[in-house]
Amino acid sequence: MGERGLTIAIDGVVGSGKTVTAQLVAAGLGYRHLDTGAMYRAVTLAAIRAGVAPEPGAELTGLLAGLEIELESQDRGGRVQLNGEDVTEAIRLPEISRRVGAYADLPLVRRDLVARQQRLGAGGGVVAEGRDIATVVFPGAELKVRMVADLATRARRRHGELAAKGLAVSLGEVAEDIRRRDDEDAARDYGAAGPPTDLVVLDTTDLTLEGQVERIIALARERGA
Repeated sequence: MGERGLTIAIDGVVGSGKTVTAQLVAAGLGYRHLDTGAMYRAVTLAAIRAGVAPEPGAELTGLLAGLEIELESQDRGGRVQLNGEDVTEAIRLPEISRRVGAYADLPLVRRDLVARQQRLGAGGGVVAEGRDIATVVFPGAELKVRMVADLATRARRRHGELAAKGLAVSLGEVAEDIRRRDDEDAARDYGAAGPPTDLVVLDTTDLTLEGQVERIIALARERGA
């Protein structure tokens, strides 16, 4: 691989822990973390603020053209900047979670963001995560991991994350939101022929965060990272 570094693609169900795991894997390997979901959330936040509906047309095209989305490196805090504003917490609010699918499903939005993601990851040395990352965005990734976990575990983890941020949402509400998003994801067509044959499935139900990170770093080392 020389000095290029691997492209590591981490897919996973909602609440499986892929975002924080990807962050720590990137830090452990000295790679860049590319959170594609944060980019879709940033578009959703911008659209809601601007009153732009999730439908193709000149309004949404114009909105996308005017957006600058920056994913800061982990040594700069891993913050998400939208047109120069730190929106790291704002894009994780339940309102955004409920509405992001409507924008993410639009081919117009997907084409725009996939192109941005591919430019960001073109040089390798990146840990990219998202729902279509191993099939559509980086089908040539040297390591492709899909993270899964049972619903109860995922709801508990997400509820803890929201509570730590001071958001008063019940565990039941979180579980129902995840169940709904599972159904939406299962019905989506991301443009891939099927799951890649070289996909590693990692069940995180009984794994600690440290265990998840160690396992993926070990897989990366096996592939030359």
